Amino acid sequence: MPKLTRSMMVFYVFLVAAVLWMAFIYMKSAETYQQQSLKPYLESKFSSAKLKEHFPHIEFTYDRQVISWRDPINFIEFIIRKAGHVSEYAVLALLWSIALLAKPVRLYIALFSSFLISIVYAMSDEWHQSFVKDRTGHGIDVCVDGIGILGALLVVWLVLVIRERIRARRTS
Repeated sequence: MPKLTRSMMVFYVFLVAAVLWMAFIYMKSAETYQQQSLKPYLESKFSSAKLKEHFPHIEFTYDRQVISWRDPINFIEFIIRKAGHVSEYAVLALLWSIALLAKPVRLYIALFSSFLISIVYAMSDEWHQSFVKDRTGHGIDVCVDGIGILGALLVVWLVLVIRERIRARRTS
């Protein structure tokens, strides 16, 4: 049996972590809206009337739904949900990029592959949600997921560029 190198070990650990994270996303997407709703919790902690007094007067449309300061509990839940989209896909892209960078591939190929895997999974996740009771798949949510993906990959790229410049300074 061949001995596992450190690079191979990193690859397999992060590959398994990425696949497990994808399974976690799938399980959360299979929950109904009622199972995921934060409104009961938020309503138990905050008074909608008091929030309205201090809430900035912001109102916009997101996928044909009005998000408004007039319903601050819904507004807060919307922000938390979208932050969840950004963060869960940032983590996914980060796991894939670390796994792929453990292999002998060029940086741009690893990052582009991580982007493709993550964005295609985001698309399939939205499609999957369209089959779940009281849930809908929103194409615009894939764009929100993409923000997390691109953010994570930008951080990976910056860390590697900075690390390389530090190494170059030490050797010169």
